[in-house]
Amino acid sequence: MRRKLVLIIVLFGLCGIAPLKAGEVTDSAGRTISVPEEVNKVFASGPPASVLVYVLKPDALTGWPRALRDNEKPYIAPAQRELPELGRLTGRGDTANLEVVLKVAPDLIIDFGSIRETYISLADIVQMRTSIPYILVDGRFEATPTALRLVGNALGVSERGERLAQYTEKLFADLDATLHAIPEDQRPRVYLARGPDGLETGLKGSINTEIIERAGGRNVADPGDADIRRGIVQASMEQVLAANPDTIITWDRTFFETVWNDPLWAKVDAVQKGRVYLSPLLPFGWIDRPPSLNRLIGLRWLAGIFFPEHFRQDLRAQVREFYSMFYHVDLDEAALDTLLAGARGSRPQ
Repeated sequence: MRRKLVLIIVLFGLCGIAPLKAGEVTDSAGRTISVPEEVNKVFASGPPASVLVYVLKPDALTGWPRALRDNEKPYIAPAQRELPELGRLTGRGDTANLEVVLKVAPDLIIDFGSIRETYISLADIVQMRTSIPYILVDGRFEATPTALRLVGNALGVSERGERLAQYTEKLFADLDATLHAIPEDQRPRVYLARGPDGLETGLKGSINTEIIERAGGRNVADPGDADIRRGIVQASMEQVLAANPDTIITWDRTFFETVWNDPLWAKVDAVQKGRVYLSPLLPFGWIDRPPSLNRLIGLRWLAGIFFPEHFRQDLRAQVREFYSMFYHVDLDEAALDTLLAGARGSRPQ
């Protein structure tokens, strides 16, 4: 799809757009990019970037890669609930048409994720052909504070970027201080169950599971030192039984509702102990989907699940604070109830 996108750009021979008066930003790939002094319209290249832009400067977001569903809208500020679906320039199933990008006429394009050569090349070509500045932002979890400061500066909201970066650094530091005192063999053995049968999972070290490992869990889908690409894999029931995790995290409601009465899964310690947890998904997933700032509240949640004796937190209060600070929305009790259903691991009624 990336090659197709590049060919479309070249074949159309898109004309340049006169740049506005600009300042300079050095992005995560080391590219020096001139950006307008005022950035009022941003095209997010994919779901992670859309979350980042929305969190930092919601009024600048020109659209979502995928239009919000009705159940997601109450967890987003009213002004951004009906933004159009614009597709995505990068990632799985890239769908954005460059003519749409030009019609939107953003001041800036932002990509938040991998900084591999493929993405750098794409950014350079799109920028050259459209004259729209395009910045790449490192999406690794550990790089979140840096990303917030970088994009906050580029969007002219550096104070907000700094405040959210400090929130993130404190969250990481508090967690690290606690984990330092917990031996490896006393940390939970965790399995990420994806899909309705729970047999799709993420290998240790993948972007899909790094939050589990960052929260102190031991991912049982561990290939060891094998030189393989870390990502999503299909597991067998035999492998799950052999690994025998004591904790299961899922975001699939079908799996969560059926696992309790499945005779095979009943043999797994996590099911026997009632330690199967349904990750909230509104408006974005707490574990992944997409791998962006939404994972910060997921980190708090997982730390409380993994080490309840060390992280005695009022989850509802923490969620309400996070959604107000990051998502620009104040949640009522009903919205919190819907959001947190299953998050404490209780069997469905």
